[in-house]
Amino acid sequence: MDTAERVLAYGGGSLDRAGPLRTDPTRLGVLLTEATSVLLPMWRDRCLVDGHGPVRLSAERAALVRSAAGETVFLGLDGEAAVFTADLSALPERSAVEMAGAVRSVDVRALVGRLEPGDASVLAYARGLLHWHRQQRFCGTCGAPAVAGGGGHLRTCTGTECGRLLFPRIEPAVIVLVEAPARSGRCLLARHAGAAEDAYSTLAGFVEIGESLEDAVRREMGEEAGVTVTDVTYQGSQAWPFPAGLMVGFRATATSDEVRVDGEELLEARWFTRAELRGRVASGRPLGRVDSIDHRLLTDWLAEG
Repeated sequence: MDTAERVLAYGGGSLDRAGPLRTDPTRLGVLLTEATSVLLPMWRDRCLVDGHGPVRLSAERAALVRSAAGETVFLGLDGEAAVFTADLSALPERSAVEMAGAVRSVDVRALVGRLEPGDASVLAYARGLLHWHRQQRFCGTCGAPAVAGGGGHLRTCTGTECGRLLFPRIEPAVIVLVEAPARSGRCLLARHAGAAEDAYSTLAGFVEIGESLEDAVRREMGEEAGVTVTDVTYQGSQAWPFPAGLMVGFRATATSDEVRVDGEELLEARWFTRAELRGRVASGRPLGRVDSIDHRLLTDWLAEG
């Protein structure tokens, strides 16, 4: 199966985002109080969990959490059940944990290996939206306060001469597995600034205004590693709401073996054979984050030879 057809972490969820309901505040108000509705409490980008996993609240406790929440956002419908998320970031951590009937707060990324893909997708979705609300409390044009609307999917500037509508923004980035020229069975991995001494991963970078994804691949590989690439080929994409990313995976082929790292974002880059990467895996060193498209790009490449 092609990489683009497979579900990566934080994607492929079955939740119906139910866009038309976002503009119906009366119906959303009713759904908030229905016995079948679910509320996912969050605290400062972290899930609140009990002994069974992420807390899912209904009825009386959900109403208590909503009363203390900075924002309550409608995520969508899971079958007939409405799913909401609420932000308890204004509370001290212990207070938020106790109010939700949880035992602790946990990073979403620490849970992904223990969750069904759809559940991880919903939690990451909730995390990204609540993070945006905390960062977009004021209008970037006039500085007036901005208030939530649209079920939590937009904010509106309250400035009398502005009234700008503010929507969550996505930050696209390319992530690239670069192969050596002449089908030599090698790929380029780099050690990024701040990474451990022997931690290597594929190269990545944000897309800039006025360039295509393929343009971004060519620019980033040249800027960071001094590598000119051809045959830029799309491999798949991954939601990465940490806080608002979209990772777009590519393969490309270098025109030469020469590598010149920038010394800022990348400290080192070198070519690895498949045998070397298999040896690293056998010794317990992971191929990138297991929840990242980086890992998928590398495992797919290893499987080909």
